[in-house]
Amino acid sequence: MPTRARADEERSPSGEPCRRGLDGGPIREQPLQLGRLPPHCLLHLTGRHGCEVNLISARARHDPSRMDNYPIPNAEAARTLGEALRTVGYSEEAVSRLLGDEAYSGDREDVPVGERRLPRTRLATAVRAFFLQLPVSRRDAVSALGRRGVDALAATGLAEVGDDLVPRVRILPVGDLLVASDDYPKETDDDKKPPDYVAAYTPTSRLCDSLTPRRRVGRALDVGTGSGVQAMLAAQHARHVVATDVNARALAYTELNAALNGLTNIDCRRGSLFEPVSGESFDLITCNAPYVVSPESRWAYRDGGFQADELSERIVRSAAGHLADGGFATLVVSWIAGDVDEPDVRPLAWTETIDCDSWILPIWGSDPLDHAATWNDELAADPERFGDALDTWTAYLTRLGVRWVSEGAVVLHRRTGRTHTTRVDEVEEEDLEDAGDQIQRAFESRARLSELGRNTKLLEARLSVAGPMRLEHELEPRRGRAAVVAASVQLAEGTNPIVEAPPRALEIVAALDGAASLGDVIQKSAERLRLAEPQTSRFRREVLDVSRELLELGALKFV
Repeated sequence: MPTRARADEERSPSGEPCRRGLDGGPIREQPLQLGRLPPHCLLHLTGRHGCEVNLISARARHDPSRMDNYPIPNAEAARTLGEALRTVGYSEEAVSRLLGDEAYSGDREDVPVGERRLPRTRLATAVRAFFLQLPVSRRDAVSALGRRGVDALAATGLAEVGDDLVPRVRILPVGDLLVASDDYPKETDDDKKPPDYVAAYTPTSRLCDSLTPRRRVGRALDVGTGSGVQAMLAAQHARHVVATDVNARALAYTELNAALNGLTNIDCRRGSLFEPVSGESFDLITCNAPYVVSPESRWAYRDGGFQADELSERIVRSAAGHLADGGFATLVVSWIAGDVDEPDVRPLAWTETIDCDSWILPIWGSDPLDHAATWNDELAADPERFGDALDTWTAYLTRLGVRWVSEGAVVLHRRTGRTHTTRVDEVEEEDLEDAGDQIQRAFESRARLSELGRNTKLLEARLSVAGPMRLEHELEPRRGRAAVVAASVQLAEGTNPIVEAPPRALEIVAALDGAASLGDVIQKSAERLRLAEPQTSRFRREVLDVSRELLELGALKFV
């Protein structure tokens, strides 16, 4: 199996200007302010190269087989619905309590089991309708959400309301947020899934969230916002957030989800990538665009329509130009390689000339056949179609000379300086926790190390452990006693990095508390160990090397 195995995700594409309108005149791209539309209207994207405006009555009966009828970004109705769901106790903790800890990793085939776990309570009605996406009686819906809550569902187009309430969307509790989106990401019929399908909080959404520093900032930007998850997360610690997407339905979802969560500081703008924010700068940028290396252009959330990894390259280079000094960017991207033994040459080249420190974090990786199989596994039940897709994708990748495809993140920190640092560290998906604080510390430490320059300056610094650490010794029996033959230290949070080093050096580093300079700690330790001068010099180099490494990883910090 590849060491970097991938997962589905929410994404949004790059696009092109609209074609001519119904009157024959050109339709010009403008930032879309969905909040200015009447509650009963929705801008509908009809295709990759064009758009048209449809006025849809919220009172009309919607065709559930079509997705161009909803969502309707009625802010007042969305706020009412959000209040009703919170009143009944609809939350991430409640879903896990009722359906089990694996509820969020389930798919459509798990719904019958989940349904039979639910009791007959008002909360269970909400879980049945919006998490499992099953019809409920109007009577039960009114009991759970109140009449105003049910009316809000009709006004936003999120459900068919008659004798029964038939949900058209999923509304997932994600942390403190409620996130509405289209159906189960991989369970919608492949032939019926529209190009402007909008996914929810999926593994790469979680990746982007986990790797984003959450300090207070003035301005934030979410590029390819999809359902608006990253924009809403940023809105909780930024004064103002701009969310861009070429997919009009994605922006409708973002506007609706912001209101569902009582957020009023998100500005939705329609356009490709960074085009809607030309000339603007931001303190934080997040991007989870449709980075998949694909020969297709079917779905907004997956296929960017660019050759190879060109979209990812464009995102990395453009983000650097839109960062304010001191700003951070967390970019979920992918990249190709012609040499399996050197899989990260491409992102190293992208970051070489930008005015930022960079951290390249490969998470998943696969050869062309596994890559094709992963991104077409919704076809696996039809061997003929699945085989055709595999042939098409692998032929495309072969023409490009691709032998390996990596997916992960590039994190940028813009700072003034003559030189900038770049490092690459693989991260195991199952080990990843919230790493925003670690990432901020790591970049701050790199900037400080760049300023200090020589080791003599670092010896004068005071350092301390930045988080919980795990020190591991490997023992072997020697002359009747256990001898330490190898050692490693791990930051037990964030990306959970592991560093191997000489045992005595790690023991000193793990005990740093900021009370004395690093040089003093080394000298006293050398005296305690009764090291002669040649040994002391070697010991000093060992401690300096591992200290630098742990500082760059955010496991140690300057005091």
